[in-house]
Amino acid sequence: MHGGQAPDNMPRVEGTDSTRAQFDAYLHDPLHWGASMVHHSEALLGVLDAVRAQSVVEVGAYAGDLTRVLVDWASRSGATILAVDPSPQDALVKLADEHPGLTLVRETSLDALPKLELPDVVIIDGDHNYWTVFEELRLIGERAPSADLPLLLFHDVCWPHGRRDDYFDIEQIPDEYRQPLIPAGEGIYPGEPGSRRGGLPYPRSAAGEGGPRNGVLTAVEDFVGTRDWLRLVVVPAFFGFGAVWHTQAPWAAEVAEILDPLDRNPLLARLEENRVLHIAEEHAIRSQLWEAQEQVSRHRRVLARLLESSAFGVAEQLSRLRVKAGIAPGSTVVSKEEIRAALTGDDR
Repeated sequence: MHGGQAPDNMPRVEGTDSTRAQFDAYLHDPLHWGASMVHHSEALLGVLDAVRAQSVVEVGAYAGDLTRVLVDWASRSGATILAVDPSPQDALVKLADEHPGLTLVRETSLDALPKLELPDVVIIDGDHNYWTVFEELRLIGERAPSADLPLLLFHDVCWPHGRRDDYFDIEQIPDEYRQPLIPAGEGIYPGEPGSRRGGLPYPRSAAGEGGPRNGVLTAVEDFVGTRDWLRLVVVPAFFGFGAVWHTQAPWAAEVAEILDPLDRNPLLARLEENRVLHIAEEHAIRSQLWEAQEQVSRHRRVLARLLESSAFGVAEQLSRLRVKAGIAPGSTVVSKEEIRAALTGDDR
């Protein structure tokens, strides 16, 4: 959020009172893929209010797009925000410097979580792979074995990382939990469980989708399956918003009232399927254009070298002499003038 009044067309979300939080949903998303969890702000802030949260930990804050919204919300609710990110972007660092109610922890989640005071809410949007997410949940769950479990919120529980690992640094993942990576030069495409040329560029993602111990949603489901009284909700929009809570928590009914209408909503699911398909198809078209442009550039470089080639000049003169002498009847001569005109676009 930049200083001053937000533009009238900037998306807004409800705050804890009649005022509204202001944010730019595409601040660090120039292609408008909707990659930030900030797109879930209406639901997210609603459940923070339902929990009456006084402490929120955000795992994976990156450039601070969602953090800005949380800080704005906390300025009215009185809550404290703690952002965990081992490689914070400059915008997040600046945000932390400007807001005393925001604490920035420059550690991995697995290093930070055992040392932090257990908050009311944990937002998990860090390393999108099974092992990391499951370990994050295990660390939280060991400290809160029953209804004292914080409200757990997740991003990327739908395509592409719901069932497909992605690794910030694969060397941090135990060998037995590593999936083979996408082949170089290929990407991912909705409906394609493998990879394909021209797919969306996720070079650190798993080569295959699905199967055991693969993906964010798989990790969340496996954690929920190890405990009684837990509820999982999946909102199929903007790459997926997930929530897990203990159904015996004092605020459980209020959270359920907010999220139940969104849980695996078929209309939202169809909209999301359509959205990601258009994103992938647009990128595929862009990739084809980039390849065509590169091919044209290569051809232009070859033609430019021909113009500088003395051997080509000699061959051109010899060809003209052969045609003039009748040695090569019907032949045509490619001249440097023609090549120069083609390169400058004046080849009419």
